[in-house]
Amino acid sequence: MQHIINWFEIPTAQLGRATEFYRAVTGYDLQVESSGGPEMTVFKGEKAMLRGALVRDERHQPGAGTLVYLNVTAFPGGLDGALERVPGAGGSIVLPRTAIGPNGWIALFKDTEGNTIGLHQALEG
Repeated sequence: MQHIINWFEIPTAQLGRATEFYRAVTGYDLQVESSGGPEMTVFKGEKAMLRGALVRDERHQPGAGTLVYLNVTAFPGGLDGALERVPGAGGSIVLPRTAIGPNGWIALFKDTEGNTIGLHQALEG
């Protein structure tokens, strides 16, 4: 079964401080990762049913809320179909389809309420 929430990001100003805080609070094995993009610490382990990360990224400032990524696997037209429908529904594209290596593609849009939401499409295989 696929979950519609595929990934989340919690914005941070100081990744090290945030990593230690969430390790202490959750008891999860958090792993610092470097993929050439934003700095992030990923929630790992069997206890983490949903996947996500603490992220230091200029586009997402702390206090603005958690960035949730929706799984587009069952959306009509997948990632591209969803992106095509955003403007007509009253939203705007923040980040167009962007490759994230072996993890597929992401995109960001702003909804009619001003929330930024992510879309994720995994590589098929």
